[in-house]
Amino acid sequence: MERAQLPGDLSDPVPSQVHEDDEKDHGDVTDAKPDRRERSSIFGKKKNGQELQPEASSKYRNVMPTFQYSMDYNKIGKCIIINNKNFQESTRMGTRNGTDKDAGDLQNCFRKIGFDVSVHNDLTCETTETILREVALENHSDAACFACILLSHGEEGLIYGTDGGMQIKDLTSLFRGDKCQSLIGKPKMFFIQACRGSEFDDGIQTDSGSSYDNLEMDANPGYKIPVEADFLYAYSTVPGYYSWRNPGRGSWFVQALCEVLSKHGKQLEILQILTMVNYKVATNFESQSNDPCFSAKKQVPCVVSMLTKELYF
Repeated sequence: MERAQLPGDLSDPVPSQVHEDDEKDHGDVTDAKPDRRERSSIFGKKKNGQELQPEASSKYRNVMPTFQYSMDYNKIGKCIIINNKNFQESTRMGTRNGTDKDAGDLQNCFRKIGFDVSVHNDLTCETTETILREVALENHSDAACFACILLSHGEEGLIYGTDGGMQIKDLTSLFRGDKCQSLIGKPKMFFIQACRGSEFDDGIQTDSGSSYDNLEMDANPGYKIPVEADFLYAYSTVPGYYSWRNPGRGSWFVQALCEVLSKHGKQLEILQILTMVNYKVATNFESQSNDPCFSAKKQVPCVVSMLTKELYF
């Protein structure tokens, strides 16, 4: 089992916990106070102890939206998979055995849903950005949505190319509404299998009565939408924590994601799907390792949604 490079550790390489010369199953491994000063501006000023509501502006108007993204296009859209397994020695990142199984499972799964899938292996930071920039500049007018899957080592806010780290935001921002106009008003989904820090989740024993025991542009051109709208980020783990991967079976998050998509991808709404993935990862997986420091650990994925409608494939 290899461990992701800890932030700020620039002196010694991270020791390998278990030799992983092949894809055999050797155990689980890691992918490596509010400021109240502005409250008055939000809630309005007070007069004689009574809160005054801000006056309504005539420029605001109610818009009756359609609450499902339209799938009435020639195709569902592209799915780009970036699969990084081998890293330059200078990064001190271990080989990500098991990631090829993740990439293969994801490719099959998203193709069955209807995506046009392409897999790119072992990309440098520059090549990763170049590929995604080219995709963002393409015409997606005949597609309903876009998906990108990043499989690599990581830290909070970072994903690793084979030669070092890069900001996830720099990659996702290429598809913002002001930069990729043919995807305005359409779902842009990013699935990220990577560590987001170096903390472990030891889990907590639940009581017997716990609930866990039950086991187009189809935006109206008449109004503006935020450039950050219609994004969905599905992270394999919450901020600050390791993300686990099994060299033989693949990562916990991808295993659960592919299982749920295969069974329910055409019936359930995307947030229902990802909530089920959260449940499966949280309840069905626990790390096993010869090193007690890495054993009996838990994980839960993290979904960040700026979607403005329901998404059904």
